Formats: sequence, structure tokens, C-alpha cells
Amino acid sequence: MDKLKCLSFFKCRGKETVTASSENFHVGENDENQDRGNWSKKSDYLLSMVGYAVGLGNVWRFPYLTYTNGGGAFLIPYAIMLALAGLPLFFLECSLGQFASLGPVSVWRILPLFQGVGITMVLISVFVTIYYNVIIAYSLYYMFASFQSELPWKNCSSWSDKNCSRSPIVTHCNVSEGIGHIIQMNKSWVDTNNLTCINGSEVYQPGQLPSEQYWNKVALQRSSGMDETGVIVWYLALCLLLAWLIVGAALFKGIKSSGKVVYFTALFPYVVLLILLIRGATLEGAAKGISYYIGAQSNFTKLREAEVWKDAATQIFYSLSVAWGGLVALSSYNKFNNNCFSDAIVVCLTNCLTSVFAGFAIFSILGHMAHISGKEVSQVVKSIAAILEVVGIIWIYGGNRFIEDIEMMIGTKRWIFWLWWRTCWFVITPILLIAIFIWSLVQFQRPKYAQIPYPDWGVALGWCMIIFCIIWIPIMAVVKIIQAKGNIFQRIVSCCRPASNWGPYLKQHRGERYKDMIDPVKETDHEIPTVSGSRNPE
Repeated sequence: MDKLKCLSFFKCRGKETVTASSENFHVGENDENQDRGNWSKKSDYLLSMVGYAVGLGNVWRFPYLTYTNGGGAFLIPYAIMLALAGLPLFFLECSLGQFASLGPVSVWRILPLFQGVGITMVLISVFVTIYYNVIIAYSLYYMFASFQSELPWKNCSSWSDKNCSRSPIVTHCNVSEGIGHIIQMNKSWVDTNNLTCINGSEVYQPGQLPSEQYWNKVALQRSSGMDETGVIVWYLALCLLLAWLIVGAALFKGIKSSGKVVYFTALFPYVVLLILLIRGATLEGAAKGISYYIGAQSNFTKLREAEVWKDAATQIFYSLSVAWGGLVALSSYNKFNNNCFSDAIVVCLTNCLTSVFAGFAIFSILGHMAHISGKEVSQVVKSIAAILEVVGIIWIYGGNRFIEDIEMMIGTKRWIFWLWWRTCWFVITPILLIAIFIWSLVQFQRPKYAQIPYPDWGVALGWCMIIFCIIWIPIMAVVKIIQAKGNIFQRIVSCCRPASNWGPYLKQHRGERYKDMIDPVKETDHEIPTVSGSRNPE
């Protein structure tokens, strides 16, 4: 009879009674949070965070910035910006998501006036996901194309033009025209007239590598410009479809499936980087590339230039993926008493060390490319949401209050422990964010692709995407003010206080500070308290 009572909404598992919420496929029977689920293992979370933070910015952008900003000297402002801005913001987002066990939109119950910031973060992630999957599609195409006895981009072929060459191309040379009369002529003219260049008189220019022409002419089938879209490249379209199917399969069971996929997606890139480093180190000219990276040519005088420090700060925010909402979402599946502080330290250091490691792998190969092509290495080669996030949580909600929330999770710490974080959160980090934002606006230039400026409609489309992301911040602020009660001043004040359902998700974690909060499971709306009825800050 007992088994007959186990209907679809309840299931008997030995002596354990599991409610309907536990029937979700993303919730395990041993999870602390039976409504949302938790990470199966600590390693699932850490690898997911590493996989989220470490990306193309570490492999492509960091080595380039290191070279252009003084080589090894760039590591100094990079490390300083990590300590002053990157790590504090990373720790803040991890703590915020873990404390409330909510995603990047719902977590703004902490400050209803800023709920639009959460929507902005989600939209940023949407656009990033769209273009990242295109890059994944390119990678899939090259993976399939490489299953041949000889790589199709190894040598020039029928798809290449006269500029295709694995070595420098002779463009001009001296020829003898009569006794004692020497002239310099175009190499094609010399060949047409069956003449011979005088030894040592050749003038070289770097040719286009077969891999470069294969990318433009075969893989992309690149058109003459953005105004000419060309035809759909069917094999890239299929690879893009496959990329989305892979993402969907990885997320099919939420963190329970994605937490296992990251054991491959987060670790395998390090294997590839190690292979590239070993292979690159054996190539002729590799030492030259490493020297350009962090060798004897490091220029410490570059540290006096403001541009270097701006690039270091920008790269930190870019590579750590802060203010995109992903850190909040991933951390929201932690158990309440997880040590998010140590997690933030580990992930940030892993991210930065990966950047340095990738630089050795990339520049050893670039040094070889410079050696065989005759080019110099230099030629081979989200801030609004973040500002409002820091201002809203630290200045409006209250930095000391937020620290008390963190101590509910990781335990009480001595005042000296929080001195650094208070200094960064209250002063240094927001100042740096504002400076980067202003600098980005002042230094804005029309983007280019292969030295071709974007057309007006392309620039306008980019600004429309930016506006579409940030417009939700004032829209949601107005909506929340309209929903509040009282006069305009009272409404604004009430929207700057936590909603009545803000706090730890599970009752056993609320303690005395949040004993009166409304259960977020029962109250799903972002309730806005009135001035007279809101909880007073402690």
C-alpha cells in the first residue's frame, strides 16, 4: 500500500521522502538545496569556473598585449590590476551568487532598483555565446579538415594565388642591360623576358602563407567586404549547427551534465597548449619569439605610459569574464558554507598563469613564423554593468553588510582580513572601472577587419547592440519605482533596499539576521518593500 501512495509527485527511496521539487533531473538526493540542486563535487564547480574564465582572451589577446606593452614588464601592471580590480570583483560575484542561491537576474532582490543590471549581464552572455559558437564552428571545421594524410593548408594549391608562398617572395631584382648598365626590374618582367637576376640583388617581400590563404579562400570564402555577404558556406553552417547541439547536450541536465563535461573541456586545452609549447620550442626561430615575449627585449620604460595600465586592467576584466552573470550563476549552485574566497583565489591565479603559459606556446610558434616569412613578430601577431554592480552592492546595499553576509558562509574573519577587500570594493575597484569606461569612450575608433574599416551600418549595428543591452537598466529601475508605494522619494528609497525575499535560499542558513525573510520558494516575485515595512540594515 505504501508503494501505491508514491505517485508522480512523491517518490519513495528507502526511508527518505522526496518532494516534487526533488524529481527534477538536475537535483540529486544528496543535494543540500532540493529546489535548485548543487554541484556533485567541488571539482565540478572549480573546473566549470576555470572553463568559464579561461578562454581565447588568454591564448590570443594576452600574448599580443604583453608584446606591445613592453614584454615581460607588462606582467607587473597585469598582476597589480588583478589584485586591485579583477580579484575583488570576482570574489564579490562568487559570494553574491552563493549567498542567495539565485541567478544573475533574481539575485538583484538585494537591490531591486538595479535589477536591470542582471538582465544586461544575461544579454551580454547571449551575444558572447553567439559569437563564441561561431569560433567553435571554425574549430570543428578545421578538426574535420585535418583528418587527411596531408593537411590541406600545408602547401599552396589550386585555391591559392601568386602571393601564396611559404618563404619570402622576390618582387624586384637587378639585371644587366648591356655592358656596365644595370637596372632594377619587376621579377615577373624578368621571368617573361627569360633574363636572370644578378646574385644578391633580389628584393624580397613576405608572401602569404598557405594557411592564411586557406583560411580566407576556402574556410571562410571571404567576400570583398561587409557589404557583400556572399553565399552561405554550407560546411560552416553544419559545423555551427553541431556546435549548438554540443552545447545543448552539455546543458541538457543542467549542472549535473555540464559538471562532467568540463573535465574534458576545461582540461584538454591545457594538453593542447603543452603540445604546442613542446612543438614550438623545437622549431627554428622559437627563441626569437620567446625573446620578444618576455626576454631581453622587455621594455620597463613602458610602465610610465597610461595606455599600458589601461590595457592591463582591460585584459583582467576581459579574461576573468566578470560582469557577464556567469560567475553568479555558477556560484549559485554551491552549498551555502562553501569557501568561495579560496575558490576565487584559485580560479583567478589559474586564469593568469594560463595566460602566461599560453604566451610561451604562442610566441614560440610566432617566432618560427617570423623566421620563415621574413616578418617581424609584431606583424604576425563590460564596464557599465561592473560599475553598477560594485556601486549597488557596496555603496547602496552596504559593503559592511555584504561582508556580514559573506561571513555567514565562510565564518567570521579578523578585521585585517577584510581591510584589503574594503579598500578595493569601496574605492580602488570602482575608480578603476570608471576610468576604464571613460578611456574606452575617449579612445573609441571605428573597428576594422583586415585593415578595412567597418561600414556605417556595421558601426550603427554595434551601437544598437550595446544600447539594447544597457537600456534595460533604466527601464527596470522605472518599473520598480512604479510598482513601489508612497511618494516618489519613498519609492526610490524602497527600491534601494533589499526585497523582503532577499537572503539565504534555505531556512537553516538564515540565522537571526534573516529569520523574518519571505521564503523565496513561495514568493517568486521581486517584492519591493515600502519605506515603513522594509528590513532595516543591521
